[in-house]
Amino acid sequence: MNLQADVCIVGGGPAGTLLGYLLAKNGVSTIIIERSAGVNRQFRGEHINAETEAILKEHKLFEKIEELGILKMKKVQYFSGRNMVRSISPGAHEDHVGIHVPQVHLLSAIIQESEEDNHFQLLFNTTVKELIQDEQGIYTGVKAIQNGEEITISSKVTIGADGRYSTVRKLAKIPTIEMTHGYDVLWAKIPAPEGWEPTTRMALVDGHQLALFSQTGGFIQIGWNIPEGSFPALRKGSIQPFLEPLIESFPELEESVNEHLQSWNDFVCLKVQSSRCETWVEDGLVLIGDAAHTMTPTGAIGINCGMKDAHILAPILTKAINEDNITADHLKIFEMSRKNEIKSQQIMQVKQETTFYEKFVG
Repeated sequence: MNLQADVCIVGGGPAGTLLGYLLAKNGVSTIIIERSAGVNRQFRGEHINAETEAILKEHKLFEKIEELGILKMKKVQYFSGRNMVRSISPGAHEDHVGIHVPQVHLLSAIIQESEEDNHFQLLFNTTVKELIQDEQGIYTGVKAIQNGEEITISSKVTIGADGRYSTVRKLAKIPTIEMTHGYDVLWAKIPAPEGWEPTTRMALVDGHQLALFSQTGGFIQIGWNIPEGSFPALRKGSIQPFLEPLIESFPELEESVNEHLQSWNDFVCLKVQSSRCETWVEDGLVLIGDAAHTMTPTGAIGINCGMKDAHILAPILTKAINEDNITADHLKIFEMSRKNEIKSQQIMQVKQETTFYEKFVG
């Protein structure tokens, strides 16, 4: 099967789908290919900040997402043991300090709105296998496998929005600077007890961060920072000593913890690293989101960075398509507009990680 579009986006996550929606609205024909079977897959980065909220409202998407279900955080609190040592409340004229948005709701709303536009097409169960280039080395599309059959998508621009392990980035042989941070994160999810306020709670446990994020549907996502590479050794021991500091700090969670965290199989270990590509663009190709710049979990900004990429890139790419100028020099405008901010945010993440304990002093 041979398909054709102005833009082929590899990766149907938040950044990829938002970009597809914006391009289609601008009259740019767009095909998104996504390797999973649908939007009902597991995500961990699901909190959006005020800037992303504003972007979604600007593009008339926020209300659609809100209808499917969101949860506004009332506070951010810091605990030392059972003692709350710091609390951050919403500012003037605000009613929250961040929002939990299940990605299934986010993606569903964007896709539903996009599918009303005949410039938009989304292909699930489709995995990119090869990037196509012409005689001048300009990227002109992809070869992919959909439900076991090869398809070819010809496009003026190919977008790599396929995450931290980006296949597009690897196939394009774009160099990446990777940085480790000395820790990994164990994630788990448990039902919240009755009366649990929708709040982001941070605790200091043996010098490491323990974070609890309220979620829609009455759940709590818990993240434990552990020394880098320590999980294989950790899981050889009993789980109870690991859970004790959580229960000591938040005794109201004891019943839920004991019922739902009974073995190490109830955890997911995320290897923490950040990265920046040396370039985000080639002739006819652009990387966005985690494919271009992986963020750490600190501050929960990864999804926000990717969606801002899409917001900034859409008008630049629309102009490039309309002017038939998809050279790297022209597409570089996008990279230049985002790269310094991303670098600053990564530096800030490191600072927040190394000074985390200061939030519990004074």
